[in-house]
Amino acid sequence: MTESALSLGSNVGDRLRNIRRAVELIALRVGDVTRRSCVYETPPWGVTSQPGFLNACVLVDTELRPAELLSELKRIESEVGRVPRERWGPREIDIDILTCGGELLSSGELEIPHPRMAERAFVLVPLRDAAPGWRHPESGLSIDGMLRGVDTSGIARVARL
Repeated sequence: MTESALSLGSNVGDRLRNIRRAVELIALRVGDVTRRSCVYETPPWGVTSQPGFLNACVLVDTELRPAELLSELKRIESEVGRVPRERWGPREIDIDILTCGGELLSSGELEIPHPRMAERAFVLVPLRDAAPGWRHPESGLSIDGMLRGVDTSGIARVARL
C-alpha cells in the first residue's frame, strides 16, 4: 500500500457535490481514504477570467501504481461529468496526484510530486489540513515553508469534506 495525496477542484455546476462524489468514487475504486481536508473557496489560477473554485485534498492508501492511479482518476473525472476544455480553464472536477509515498517520477504523462504544487495556495492550504507534517522530497520544504512563498488571500474554508 502506498499513501497518495490527491488534490480536487471544481468550479462548474454544483462544486461541492462534484468534489464529494469524486471522493466517494475514489474510496470505491482507488483505496482507503484515510484523511480529508476541509473544502476551501479559492480564486481561479492560470486562467483568471472564470468562476472561483472549491478545492480539497484527500490522502488515500492504494495498491495502484502511479500510471494506474492516473488512469482511474481520469475515469472518475469523466464519470463526475468533466468536459474537456482549455488548460487551466473551467472544470466540473479536476483530480491531481500530488504525491505517491516518497516516490519521485517524471514521465511524459505524470510528474510526482506534482511539479507546480509549491506555487499553488489552492493545493497547499488543503494539503496542510490532510498532511500537516509532509515535506517535499526534493526541496525538503514543509507545507508551511512553501505557503510562505504564495498568496493565500482570497482563500476561505467553506465546508467539511
